[in-house]
Amino acid sequence: MKVIVSAGGTGGHIYPALAVINKIKEKEPKSEFLYIGTHNRMESEIVPKYNIPFKSIEIYGFNRKNLFKNFKNIKCLIKARKECKKIIKDFNPDIVLGFGGYVTVPVIMAAHSLNVKTFIHEQNSVAGKANLTLSNYADLIGVSFKSSMKEFPKEKTIFTGNPCSEDAIKKTPMEKSEFGLSKNKKLVLFVMGSLGSTKVNEFLVKTMTLFNNKDYEILYVTGKNDYIDIKKLKFPSNVKVVPYIENMTRIMKNTDVIVTRAGASTLSEIVALKIPSILIPSPYVPNNHQYKNAMDLVNSNAAYIIEEKDLNGDVIVRTIDEIINDNNKIQLLKKNLDIFNIRNSATLIYENIKKL
Repeated sequence: MKVIVSAGGTGGHIYPALAVINKIKEKEPKSEFLYIGTHNRMESEIVPKYNIPFKSIEIYGFNRKNLFKNFKNIKCLIKARKECKKIIKDFNPDIVLGFGGYVTVPVIMAAHSLNVKTFIHEQNSVAGKANLTLSNYADLIGVSFKSSMKEFPKEKTIFTGNPCSEDAIKKTPMEKSEFGLSKNKKLVLFVMGSLGSTKVNEFLVKTMTLFNNKDYEILYVTGKNDYIDIKKLKFPSNVKVVPYIENMTRIMKNTDVIVTRAGASTLSEIVALKIPSILIPSPYVPNNHQYKNAMDLVNSNAAYIIEEKDLNGDVIVRTIDEIINDNNKIQLLKKNLDIFNIRNSATLIYENIKKL
């Protein structure tokens, strides 16, 4: 199979795309890939590390505050669509896949105009603007949350789950001893993404002192931005501080409770690995979609939520204690997470694009 893949801007778009690429490689090792991304965002650094051929285009998201900038953005979109048509003609793919981010708009539009089959995937419970725009151009649409199905044409939308979940299940667990943690104690993982959140970190560094003398341990992932300042501080002996963990799902497999953001890929991993969670949705994302992602789980009693504006150290510690010391509660959370679990999401996507 020859496949063009596009996704950009955030790991929440990029890693599901990579998970599907890995699945296609597994099923059809001789497949050829080309990834189209932006010239100045995460994908331009991440994708080449996986030895996937990468082509960049210049394109920007539309600016609500500065309408004058949008004239330039429209020019870039027209130019990018023209470039994508040439790239697609030269590569001659069997199918073009889009996993969100504004970079996918000219790619999927160009493919549609050339009568190449297209598939797009929506990771969040609220559809992104790019995917809503592209819903008329895509031959098939996959969604991670059933709640977002109503936003797309019913006749070509399928519930696939998030392909990151299948990737997470396959990962080898990471030993807690790699972080100086005890094999015999329960583990609470705090992580707010690869860069972290300065605002949440300001709160967490004060909260960590409250875990002194607890019979469980804390692995506090600060994110790369704030680590240098935070590592200078003194924490209780049962709190270990690191900047970032490559392949986070490996340590998640040995985690008893996770305190984290509510990005779609993170939630898919929590669901797949059945980890009791306390979710702190980022309020700085479009359409407040992390809050809506989180509430899909919370409304089914499959997770807890504390909004950033309501952060309180005593509440976090009390909630963790309430979960980690109650086996019945843990089992109920895990049972309710199963409602959302599609363990073969990447395989399901592969089978459906193969039909296309």
